Amino acid sequence: MPVPEPEAVLGVGTSLLGRNWALRCTDERSAEALSQGLGLPDVVGRILAGRGVDREAAERFLSPSLKAELPDPSVLKDMDVAAARIADVVMAGGTVGVFGDYDVDGATSAALLSRFLHAAGGRCLVHIPDRMRDGYGPNAPALKAMAGQGADVIVTVDCGITAFDALGQAAAAGIPVIVVDHHQAEPRLPEAAAVVNPNRLDEPAGPLQALAAVGVTYLLVIAVNRLLRTRGWYGEGRPEPSLLSWLDMVALGTIADVVPLTGLNRVLAAQGLRVMAGRRNTGLSALADVSRLHEPPGAYHAGFLLGPRINAGGRVGESDLGVRLLTCDDPAEASALASRLDAFNAERQQIEAAVLEQAAAAHACLAEPDAPVCLVAAEGWHPGVLGIVASRLREQTDRPTVVIGLDGGMGKGSGRSVPGVDLGAAVIAARQKGLLVNGGGHKMAAGLTVEAGRIDELRAFLCERLHGPVAAAAAVRRLGIDAVLSPGAANEGLLDLLERVAPFGVGNPEPRFALANADITFFQVVGERHVRCTLQGPTGGRVKAIAFRAVDTPLGAALMQRDARLHLAGHLRADHWRGERRVQFVIEDGARPVAL
Repeated sequence: MPVPEPEAVLGVGTSLLGRNWALRCTDERSAEALSQGLGLPDVVGRILAGRGVDREAAERFLSPSLKAELPDPSVLKDMDVAAARIADVVMAGGTVGVFGDYDVDGATSAALLSRFLHAAGGRCLVHIPDRMRDGYGPNAPALKAMAGQGADVIVTVDCGITAFDALGQAAAAGIPVIVVDHHQAEPRLPEAAAVVNPNRLDEPAGPLQALAAVGVTYLLVIAVNRLLRTRGWYGEGRPEPSLLSWLDMVALGTIADVVPLTGLNRVLAAQGLRVMAGRRNTGLSALADVSRLHEPPGAYHAGFLLGPRINAGGRVGESDLGVRLLTCDDPAEASALASRLDAFNAERQQIEAAVLEQAAAAHACLAEPDAPVCLVAAEGWHPGVLGIVASRLREQTDRPTVVIGLDGGMGKGSGRSVPGVDLGAAVIAARQKGLLVNGGGHKMAAGLTVEAGRIDELRAFLCERLHGPVAAAAAVRRLGIDAVLSPGAANEGLLDLLERVAPFGVGNPEPRFALANADITFFQVVGERHVRCTLQGPTGGRVKAIAFRAVDTPLGAALMQRDARLHLAGHLRADHWRGERRVQFVIEDGARPVAL
């Protein structure tokens, strides 16, 4: 029998933004059993049940433990080969080269491996390619240069799984390379001394496939450390490193790469945020200062304050700034590096705004603007902001989006997808079909290089391949709601309860609440098209609220009507101001109450 459609929350079948509000938890008995069995408030039981957490798993979910979730690294193919090769180089007094990517996941992976190698008594040199000059992934000249600088083995982190040509040239030159990656692999693997990737096609399906590259790198570090310990490398004068002290970088890379925060990822994020709060990493502490982060960090801060600034170096500045900051122990130097990243981030925001405006206009001019895939291209778009612009345009179009910057006869692009649509696999299929010079990624994000003359073919191919999945995803435009509240119930006590189920991200979405019959007693436009307002319930309770980038939307228009009364959906977040902690409701959607 077909599963019945859940009843619309507050009767909202079509909201101001065209969504159906549906309860995430439709099993009241499970929610009640969790609440009663664990002595939890009803709202927490409902949130857990809405995420598929049963009674057996609830305690582990509420108290994430690295010991309980961490696997033996040797379960991954080639892990033992990679660990032995690296341990051999360390013990022989050689040098390990680390070739990383320029995004947050790549920077944290490279910094983690570098810090470990130095702490273990080894030698290390790091290379981060320049986005503009080198493009994505390993290139043969860089690998040969690293070997010329003394690298006895080179480890690629967050890249390399499809670098067939570059790694083939390295192998021909006698340069041993170990690939540590998490992107989708193809049936053939690159020529390398070892390929560690939970998304190899010959790896069994399992939770490790959801790891970010920094998570895979952390398993590699554990494996190498274990081997060095077994071989008697550590002792008087050479203490064994504390691997837990670097979980802050693991958390940052995991959260910023938007991988599911379930299982091991959730534990790495939760424990890492606790380490981050201790400000043991000098570089991260300096970055928190320039980001004006003066409260215990959560997933939101890692993903939207710290992560973008680490990314900014690779996007519009100097690609290795992020790694240099994360491996810096000098407070003055760290402060200078953090300030430069902050300035680059501000520059990135300006460039992004200009490209987004042009990309949205280009989309509106397409012959078929309602096609299953939004693909736009133009000369002069800065390659460093294409991924962010694709994400913003994806939000506007609600469909997979690819944004391509052309430079002469060649285009480089980034794509972002919607839940239920595997964009990475489609891009790999396009490359295998000969439509791309290069391309790859994972379900929610992809990168590609394409000849300018083949863009129309690429658009047609992606639209045809993804038509079915996009249609299926669009048919269910639901906004999941965890509970209905009055504005007065959106208070600090509830905010404290929500900390029990944090950190939030893909796979463990931030709890979303519907506020019923909220009167807008005050509103003003602030910042970049944000609407700030005060909400009051029928019984008088109040809460401050904000709707980001809402001014030019139906939601914003409704919020800016005097004496408006609306049902509103959104999240509760702490707003720290002048030493005080207050509750803020972040509005995502709204609906006009149905007159009875």
